[in-house]
Amino acid sequence: MVKGIRGFTYLTILFVIAILSTGLALIGEVWHTSAMREKEAELLQVGNEYRKAIERYYLSGPRIYPKNLSDLLQDPRQPGTVRYLRKLYPDPLTNSTEWGLVKSNDGGIAGVHSLSEERPLKSAGFRVRDAAFEGAAKYADWKFIYAPAQAPAGGVKPPADAPPAPLK
Repeated sequence: MVKGIRGFTYLTILFVIAILSTGLALIGEVWHTSAMREKEAELLQVGNEYRKAIERYYLSGPRIYPKNLSDLLQDPRQPGTVRYLRKLYPDPLTNSTEWGLVKSNDGGIAGVHSLSEERPLKSAGFRVRDAAFEGAAKYADWKFIYAPAQAPAGGVKPPADAPPAPLK
């Protein structure tokens, strides 16, 4: 009779360990998804910081794009120190300071994108400026580009209440 009780106790312990293992696996999955959502949000924030810095660089002097990202830290076109970024931010998904660069027609940098080939968790519900990211297959497709608004033909200004031109 003692052997039967030992066997029952052993099976009970195995069953409890199996349940705990399954619970820990689920917790790990939830934690990983949460961490990816945080990195995704950080990528959107950092990418838009680069976009705004490129825009300020473009608009602050002759209408050219920066030749490299370090030009955003100190504008070589200006006689004094003019900064558009405080530092070069790393890509939150790859933890690397290397970004994919989107070149403009003049050879400068019009935008940046992550080099991550992972599939995004977020696929819809972006802000208007990031609407092009909807349905992207990978994070590398999220391109943070500054494209100046095109002047209307004939030199006519759009009305003051007209919506801004969409970013490409």
